[in-house]
Amino acid sequence: MDTRIVDHPEFRLVGHAARVRLVHHGINPHIQRHITARPTEEYLRLKALGNTEPSGLLAVSDDLDPDYAEGSELTYLHGVAVSPGTPVPGGLDIIEVSAGRWVVIRTTGPHPQTLQNAWSTVAAAWFLSNPWRLRPGPEIVAAPESTNDFTTATGEIWLPVEPA
Repeated sequence: MDTRIVDHPEFRLVGHAARVRLVHHGINPHIQRHITARPTEEYLRLKALGNTEPSGLLAVSDDLDPDYAEGSELTYLHGVAVSPGTPVPGGLDIIEVSAGRWVVIRTTGPHPQTLQNAWSTVAAAWFLSNPWRLRPGPEIVAAPESTNDFTTATGEIWLPVEPA
């Protein structure tokens, strides 16, 4: 696990959003249905639109319950990050993100378990041993880069933070 703190200027998250229920273990069926409802070409179009970090296709969770209660609702957006002046095609949802500080955790390991387990690893290890806490804002997972056989993946988790 490689961790860095990033001061990032404001940006926008654009893509397709839905209100879904939070599921703690396994694949969230609400999110899976949301993602698979769109053709692959749509995600290629979105990926070409992205022009700032975090890069690639993003899984964004916003408006989360502060207690992360199982079954609570959140806004899930599957999309990309763009700079504030980027023209956004019609039909896409937008989440405006203020400038701020982020902890970026880069993980590599078996796919898909690595990113599924990274949040618990971060909460258990990084936040307990560093002088930071979560601040309001979206939580972002950058889609993993996979090996040719899709058994190993590298991805990033972006979490909005402030000094504790």
